[in-house]
Amino acid sequence: MSTATPLILDLAVAHAKQNPDRVFFTQPVGQGQVIDTTWGQVFDEAARMAAHLRSLGLPRGARVAMLSKNCAHFITAELAIWMAGGCTVAIFPTERAETVRYVLEHAEASLLFVGKLDDWPAQREGVPEGLPCIALPLAPESAAGLPRWNDIVARTPPLATPLQRSEDELAMLLYTSGSTGTPKGVMTSFGAITRAGQGIAADVRQRVGAGQTNRMLSYLPLAHSFERSWVEAASLVDGGTHLFFAESIDTFMADLQRARPTLFISVPRLWLKFQQGVFAKMPPAKLDRLLRIPLLGGIVRRKVLKGLGLDAVVQAGSGSAPLPPELILWYRKLGLRLFEGYGMSEDNSYSHSSNEAHGEAGWVGVPMPGVQCKLSPEGEILIKSPGQCSGYFKEPELTAASFTEDGFFRTGDLGEQRPDGLLRISGRVKELFKTAKGKYVAPAPIENRLNAHPMLEMSMVSGVGQQAAFALVVLAERLRPTQHEAPTRAAVQVALERLLDDLNARLPDAEQLHTLVVAREAWSIESGLLTPTMKIRRARIEALVEGELPNWYARRGVQWQD
Repeated sequence: MSTATPLILDLAVAHAKQNPDRVFFTQPVGQGQVIDTTWGQVFDEAARMAAHLRSLGLPRGARVAMLSKNCAHFITAELAIWMAGGCTVAIFPTERAETVRYVLEHAEASLLFVGKLDDWPAQREGVPEGLPCIALPLAPESAAGLPRWNDIVARTPPLATPLQRSEDELAMLLYTSGSTGTPKGVMTSFGAITRAGQGIAADVRQRVGAGQTNRMLSYLPLAHSFERSWVEAASLVDGGTHLFFAESIDTFMADLQRARPTLFISVPRLWLKFQQGVFAKMPPAKLDRLLRIPLLGGIVRRKVLKGLGLDAVVQAGSGSAPLPPELILWYRKLGLRLFEGYGMSEDNSYSHSSNEAHGEAGWVGVPMPGVQCKLSPEGEILIKSPGQCSGYFKEPELTAASFTEDGFFRTGDLGEQRPDGLLRISGRVKELFKTAKGKYVAPAPIENRLNAHPMLEMSMVSGVGQQAAFALVVLAERLRPTQHEAPTRAAVQVALERLLDDLNARLPDAEQLHTLVVAREAWSIESGLLTPTMKIRRARIEALVEGELPNWYARRGVQWQD
């Protein structure tokens, strides 16, 4: 097979040959130590592992899985799999054994790379018996019995010539994080991920400047399309990005300070946590007052951003879920040029992006080059993207139902579009619910307003078939240790009662909240109430609190889930 246009693998190989001594990765390895890896070293290791995979007799197009947190060898392993003729299947590193098994069996994986993990002994139960495994360099000690990456590359000569891939061959299966139902395998061709990577790389270069080394910190799951496209694919295409990796949650701020990224992307929950971390050190009213003082305001801005490790950021981005407009404006007031974007696994996160010309808070931007967007008569957002997927693996009926006759993907999101192309997301089609009044309620816009409050970190609005909607909220991390103590509870009660009154005053009658309930404890990935990308698992939370609803609806106002 051959291709006339260089694909992502061809571009990566070319970068390695042209700039073999340029540092590509900086990987923490514990106790404050890091290892720098050059493009030449990455290519050499990938070519050696590719030769090993070829020696196993895997057929062209074989699915090879990777179960690992973000690390340098996640990307190196992906390159090796592509060089050997395979298709990658990344599994979220926090998935439980049953989901690991489902993905491996559904994808018919031929081999599994085991990388940096917190709970491999439990996840190992989901690996089908007899499936070959290889341990990446940062694999846990519990994976000691597996063949090891370093041993294999040390004894294996590099593949002389990486297999030439074609545009329509599958490069990866992206399994959704499963906020509802069973994960689906989104089929991504080499052509699609190349076009997405090129479009994103060009967009990034416009933001950080041509010819400058772009520094990025990779910490959002690489198994997710957002990080895979905007960090990995764009870096492989660009060739001038220096990728730093985070070691752990505990070292995250130190990792961020080390990287001093020029472009930093995150998800709404982390932008909220950063803000709340600032508020824990300085109350919002005091910070706002200081920022209004000439000269002193500039000093405070620089100090806050430096404390967050974001002082070198040229532009920042948010994606994966809606970001409260008030939060965007708060960061911009600090001097951080924060812009929101929109995309999904099905278009390799190549859809919409805000910028200086089109950056109004509350809107997710305009179509990126080559992207077409329109609304259905029902208000559903329809997208046709150069990064568009080939459909869902083994699910032809779902694939057919997911596209219009003229090739637009049905996103399942509701929105509105301005004449200048700016797009606003107003909710999910499947999240709309009816109260007993027979009126539809879109939870996302209400949740956005709740999440903008400095005392709150997360929220869920629900109320299917009830007399009115309700909201369940999680307090900000700084408040949770004392949330059941009388002084904190009293202060929170007063503030949230005011919030509830203000919110209901701005909502139509059908959308007003009957009650606002403070959750007993935070939702987490480990508890199964958040997806690996930190979106709420709405159905699971609703099922968990169903028995408490009669008590909640017995009275109005702010209540506590004790």
